[in-house]
Amino acid sequence: MRWLAVLLALTLTACTTKMGKDGRTESAVDAKYLLKTEVDRIADTNRAEVMSGLMLIADKLYRRNPKEWKKAGVTSREAALERLKNRFYRSLPELGGLREGQAAALAFSETYTGDRVAALMLGLLTMADAAFEYKEEFYILDGLNENKLYNCARNMEVAVWKLGNDRNAAGELFLLANELDPANRNLSFEREFGRLMGLLDFMAKIVADRNGRTFSRLSQSVVSTIFLPVSFLK
Repeated sequence: MRWLAVLLALTLTACTTKMGKDGRTESAVDAKYLLKTEVDRIADTNRAEVMSGLMLIADKLYRRNPKEWKKAGVTSREAALERLKNRFYRSLPELGGLREGQAAALAFSETYTGDRVAALMLGLLTMADAAFEYKEEFYILDGLNENKLYNCARNMEVAVWKLGNDRNAAGELFLLANELDPANRNLSFEREFGRLMGLLDFMAKIVADRNGRTFSRLSQSVVSTIFLPVSFLK
């Protein structure tokens, strides 16, 4: 933190000023901008895109599975989405404090009777939170871990596989997602998950380069059916 304070002081000193139309001086360069490297700005955008993409998927899942948000006792789909968005401030008591992979796995458990969309999406959102070190903005001294980002991307693959394959005892999918009927084909879920995987893999490669480590996407012939750890990685 002391280095950050010194850097901030130097940055503020280095800023030139110009005269505004109202006669007041304006900073010619945003000091906050100077505290960010190109990688930091990419990380800001990448994180925002991943989070908004996950919320879009949550909205789509609730639209296809309206009975799920009703299980949580909320009044609307919008209220259910708000619970996910405010996950740091409001608990989801039906999950018993579970997060990341443990929460996501509940969505595909035969014995779970709660909101399956909330379980899956809170799990994925908290994985992404952990992958981005629980930060919303990144600065010069902030660091990310490429393995966390990589595992988060692979967990998106696991979610896609489970949505299309995991079924209850009656042979029904736990959650409806992609529509494979040739007369009404809809692969929007798979496309959005694919976009998020690409963003996370791209960020993992950039972070590895920044950290001076080699990184290559491991080839997987079969997608794992188990969610990988994220927050516990070093």
